[in-house]
Amino acid sequence: MTRRSGARRPRPLPRPRTLRARLTVGLVVLLAVSCAAVGLAAVVELNGFLTRRLDEQLVQVGTRFPQSLEHNGKLPSDHDGDEYGDTRRQATGTFGARLVDGRVTNKGLIRSGDPAADLRIGLTARDAARLARVPTDGRPRTVDLSALNDYRVVASPGRDGDVLIVGLPLEPVQATVHRLEVVSGVVFGFALLVTGVAGAFWVRWSLRPLGRVTATATRVSDLPLASGQVTLPARAPDTDPGSEVGRLAAAFDRMLGHVEDALTKRHASQERLRRFAADASHELRTPVASVRGHAELALLHPAAVPPEITRALRRISAESARMGEMVDDLLLLARLDAGRPLERLPVDLTRLVLDAVTDARAAGPGHRWILDLPEDPVTVPGDAHRLHQVLANLLANARLHTPVGTKVTVTLETDGDSALLCVHDDGPGVPEDVRPDVFERFTRAEHRRHPDASGGGAGLGLSIVAAVAQAHDGSVGLESAPGSTTFTVRLPR
Repeated sequence: MTRRSGARRPRPLPRPRTLRARLTVGLVVLLAVSCAAVGLAAVVELNGFLTRRLDEQLVQVGTRFPQSLEHNGKLPSDHDGDEYGDTRRQATGTFGARLVDGRVTNKGLIRSGDPAADLRIGLTARDAARLARVPTDGRPRTVDLSALNDYRVVASPGRDGDVLIVGLPLEPVQATVHRLEVVSGVVFGFALLVTGVAGAFWVRWSLRPLGRVTATATRVSDLPLASGQVTLPARAPDTDPGSEVGRLAAAFDRMLGHVEDALTKRHASQERLRRFAADASHELRTPVASVRGHAELALLHPAAVPPEITRALRRISAESARMGEMVDDLLLLARLDAGRPLERLPVDLTRLVLDAVTDARAAGPGHRWILDLPEDPVTVPGDAHRLHQVLANLLANARLHTPVGTKVTVTLETDGDSALLCVHDDGPGVPEDVRPDVFERFTRAEHRRHPDASGGGAGLGLSIVAAVAQAHDGSVGLESAPGSTTFTVRLPR
């Protein structure tokens, strides 16, 4: 036996997904099971009761009718006291039969209440065999006769060594039971329909507090919780604290209180850190500039200075210059964190890219610098100085963290309402453990992208790129793998 490979499996029945639907369906299913149990019990009980009544009627009827069949259906002239009996006062549908040695010799059926029995009834060989198998213990049995359907019959031994069978039809009992089944089905079906509709409204009304808790949670989930101070919405509405929904609402309110307290403390801590960075950077500018100025002044002294002193003064001047740049970067980040707006003037990105790549080529002649610019100029609203700083930081990052001979490609293109600025290099790539935090402040890899790279900063260059892009309502992304690293800045046009 082979199975078809393309045979489709039957789809599972859809299941209710919401709690409201599950409760309603569960209520209707339980009621349906209860109605089915009640209906089945009523049908079984009624069928048994009517069958017992029919059996009692059979006992009362006795063998009067089949006794009359011993004389080929001829009725005696006397009344009930005749020793052979008669068919008077027999119910319509009464069946009688006389069997000798398992063969039906006489049979009759009262069709219309007439005291005369209609003997013209056809019984098949199977019917005769069924009648012959009925025990002569005087207990009612059910027999299916092909010409008469189901009959409740009693077999008793006759006076002449024969067997006398009398029966009453089960059709009235079956009709009554069937009518009860129909009525029960209609009534229970209507009850299920009404209960389903009413139960849906009841469940919906009962779950209203849970819906309000859900609405509050949805409003909280839509808040920008990661962006500084956030005012949480009103708490979940008060409900019965003894109910499950009430306890859920109370726990949810406590959770919101903890979240709000944590957000408040975090915002206060971040504000203190920002003020410290801004104040420290501002205070450091003057002494750093003073140190640098004195070092340069000492280098200009006309008197002879030992080489060691000259080298030390030059290192002091270089490090103070680097420290000054770091202070400027910290001040810029502090201003961006404070939400200070930048200039919003038209900036020609094409010209800006040309200038930045020219500067990078002069600073890194050992790299291969490639430009890919569109034919038409690309203009965006923004701060030209800060956007130049974004591109300069990306190019410096590619130059400082890749070996000599690396190809760096700068691409400028448009994508709908956005301008895309991409810096790609075929260097060793950004280490995998650094990628998630590459745009965070002071993020530096323990090992550079290549071991021979020199120089570097304090890990603020890419964080400035991300902050400036965000201040221009844009974004920056990174895709890196060994041999391919791409930084993409998206700016609205």
